Amino acid sequence: MKPFDYRRAESPSDATDAGARIIAGGTNLLDLMKLEIERPDTLIDINRLDLKAIEETEEGGLRIGALVTNSDCAADPRIRRDYGVLARAILAGASGQLRNKATTGGNLCQRTRCGYFYDTAMPCNKRDPGSGCQAKDGFNRIHAVLGASEACIATYPGDMAVAMTALDATVEIESKGGETRIVPVADFHRLPGDTPERDNVLDPGDLITAVTLPPPPGGVHLYRKVRDRASYAFALVSVAAVVTIADGRFERVALAFGGLAHKPWRDPRVEELLTGEEPGPALFDEAAEMLLADAEGHGHNDFKIPLAWRTLRAVLTEASERGDTA
Repeated sequence: MKPFDYRRAESPSDATDAGARIIAGGTNLLDLMKLEIERPDTLIDINRLDLKAIEETEEGGLRIGALVTNSDCAADPRIRRDYGVLARAILAGASGQLRNKATTGGNLCQRTRCGYFYDTAMPCNKRDPGSGCQAKDGFNRIHAVLGASEACIATYPGDMAVAMTALDATVEIESKGGETRIVPVADFHRLPGDTPERDNVLDPGDLITAVTLPPPPGGVHLYRKVRDRASYAFALVSVAAVVTIADGRFERVALAFGGLAHKPWRDPRVEELLTGEEPGPALFDEAAEMLLADAEGHGHNDFKIPLAWRTLRAVLTEASERGDTA
C-alpha cells in the first residue's frame, strides 16, 4: 500500500479538499488501496461530521445523512414501513458486518467489481484510461449488456442505489466552494462513454452530505436479486419495483435494474408502456422487449438478456398479484 497522510474532518468544509480522498466506512476504498488501484496522497476521515441522522423533511419524505450505515438505514421503522424496496435492497447486499460499516454516501460511490479492474497486470480503461478493455474479449460473465461502450463494459455493483433510483431519490452534494447542489440518484452515476474512469458526477473536492427520499409512494415494493449464490454475491440481474394497481390496471410503475449496466438502469418508456394497462403476460413480454431492444451480450454474459426478460416478467407478475390483494 502506498504511504498516505490521514486527517479527520471537523466540518464539511474540512472534507472538500480536491486533492484528497474521503473515507467513512472504507469497505471498498481500503481494498482498492491495498491493491494500489486507488493511490491517494491524503485520506480525510469524515466520521466525526454530523451526518448520521435520518430526518423527516417538510415535504413528507426522509433525509438520510451520508454517514447513516446501511444497517441503520434498513432497520429504521420509517424505511421499512414506507420505503420497503430500499430496506429489501440493502439487506440483499453484503454481509451484516459490512452493512454495519458501509455508509449511505460511500455505498453510492462503490466501484465496479470487474475482475480486470481489480487485476493491475491487465489493461483496464477504468483504472488506466487508454490501456484497453480486456473484458470485451475476455471473461465477461458479470458485465454489462446495456449502456456499455467500446471503452468499458463494466457494471455498477450496488443494490441500494437501484432501489433509490426507483424511489426518485436525490443526492445532496457540497462542493469545495461551499455550494450545495441536488442531483437525482438516477443521474448520479455515469455511463462509460469515452471516460469510463469517471463513475459518477462528483468533482474533486465534492462531499455527499445526504440522500433525500420523496414522500412515500405507497403501492407494492419489490426487490428481486438474481445471483450465483443466495447471499454475499453481486447481482447478475436485479429489479427494484414500486407499483400501484387500481381498478385492475397499473396506476403507477417505477422500475430500476441492477447488474445490467454501468449505472442503475431506468427506462421511462417501459414505465409509460405499462401505466394504465391491465397486467398480463403479453404486456410483460412487450415491456421486456422494449427494455432489452438494444441489449448486447459479449459472449459469456449473453445469458443476461433472457435472464433479465424472465426476471422482469416475474417481478411484474408478483406485483400484479399482490396489488390485487392489497
